[in-house]
Amino acid sequence: MSFNEFELDQYIMAGVRDAAFRKPTPIQQQAIPLVLSGRDIIGTAQTGTGKTAAFVLPILQQLGRNPSRGVRALILEPTRELAEQVNESVRTLGAHTKLRSVSVYGGVSKGPQLQGLRRGAQIVVACPGRLLDHVQAGALDLSGVEFVVLDEADRMCDMGFLPDIRRILQELPAKRQTLFFSATMPAEIRRLASTILTEPAEVQVDRIAPAETVKHALYPVPEVLKPRLLTSLLQEVAVERALVFTRTKHRAERLGKQLRGEGCRAGVLQGNMSQSQRQAAMRKFRDGKHRVLVATDVAARGLDVSGISHVINYDMPDTVDAYTHRIGRTGRVGRTGEAFTLPTSWSDGSLIRQIEQAVGSRIERRRLPGFDYGEFNPERQYAHGGKSRGGAYLHRGGSRRARLGSARR
Repeated sequence: MSFNEFELDQYIMAGVRDAAFRKPTPIQQQAIPLVLSGRDIIGTAQTGTGKTAAFVLPILQQLGRNPSRGVRALILEPTRELAEQVNESVRTLGAHTKLRSVSVYGGVSKGPQLQGLRRGAQIVVACPGRLLDHVQAGALDLSGVEFVVLDEADRMCDMGFLPDIRRILQELPAKRQTLFFSATMPAEIRRLASTILTEPAEVQVDRIAPAETVKHALYPVPEVLKPRLLTSLLQEVAVERALVFTRTKHRAERLGKQLRGEGCRAGVLQGNMSQSQRQAAMRKFRDGKHRVLVATDVAARGLDVSGISHVINYDMPDTVDAYTHRIGRTGRVGRTGEAFTLPTSWSDGSLIRQIEQAVGSRIERRRLPGFDYGEFNPERQYAHGGKSRGGAYLHRGGSRRARLGSARR
C-alpha cells in the first residue's frame, strides 16, 4: 500500500515526501481512512508505530478542505517534549499548506505561545495544565474545535491529568470528532474513552509487548561494578547512539558526569532541568553531539529520535510496561535495536521473569568478554529464574556481599 491510496491533497503529499515516509505503517493503514470518514477512533498502538502521522495527516486533510481562522484541532499530550515533537510533525507534514500550529506547555514563557495563537493557529498541541491557564485567562477559545486527540491517554492518567482533561472537554463543542490513543487500555482508560467517544472504531496494532525488532540481553553485575561495566559496554559494543535509563534524577546527573569524565559524549535528561535545558539536551542528542543520553523515565514515552541503536536499563524499571516504553525508543518503524539491562539483585528475578513472558522467550544472560567481574559469576546469576545455585555472590554498595540463597525447586 502507498500513501497515494489515501487520496490526500497534493500539498499534504508534499509534506509526506519531506518526512521521507515510504509506505504507511499498519496503524496508518487502519486509522487514516477511518478518520477521513469522520469516525471517532479508539486506538491501541505501541510507540514507534507511526501513530502521530496516523492522526495528523487526516486532520490536515480535513482542515484544508475548509480553511478558516480560529483553533479547529486540539491535540493533548502528557509531556512538554511530546507536545513539541508532535507540533514539529504537524509543521513538517503541513509545511506546504496554509495551516498553522502552535505548541502550548508549561515551564516556558507564555509570550511566544500567545503570539502563535494571535497569528491564527488552527492546530494547538498542548499539555493540559498550560492549556487550561490560557483558556481561563481568556486567551484561547475552544468553542470552534472540530477535532480533538487524546494521545498517550494512559500516561496522562498516570500523571494525574484526568481532572484537567475533564475540564478541557467541558470547553469543547459536543459535536466534534474525537481520536483516543493509548499504549495500554486498563479499565480506567476504557471508562474515560466510553464517556467521550461516539460509536468509536477500534484500531489495535500489534500486541502490547516489547517490539519484535528489539533484541534483549541481560548483563548481571554487582552494583559496585555497574558504572565500570556501562563504560566498557559503550566502548566495546557497536553502539551508535544510546539512551541510558536510571531510576532517579540524581543518579542520572551523577552517571552523566561520570561518563563525561571517561571521555564519552553524554548528556542528561531529567525532570529538575528547565525546559530550555531539556530542549538543549535533546537537540544535542538528535544532532549527534551527544552519543549517549542518560535519562529518567521522563524520556520513556513517545520521544522519537532516529538512530537510537541501544537502550540500556542501567537501573531496572518498576514494571513490565515501563520496560516496554523504555525500549520502545529503539527498533522503531522497522529498524532493529538492542535493549541491555543491568540487574544487580536476586530480587530483580521476579520482574525479569515477567518481562520474559511479555517478550515470549528467555532473555540471554551475557558476560562482557575481558571485563573483570572479580568473584561475581554472571553466568550463574539469574540462571534459574532469578536465583542462582551455590555460592554466587552479589556486591552491594561496594562494602559488603550478600550471598544468594539456593534456588527453590
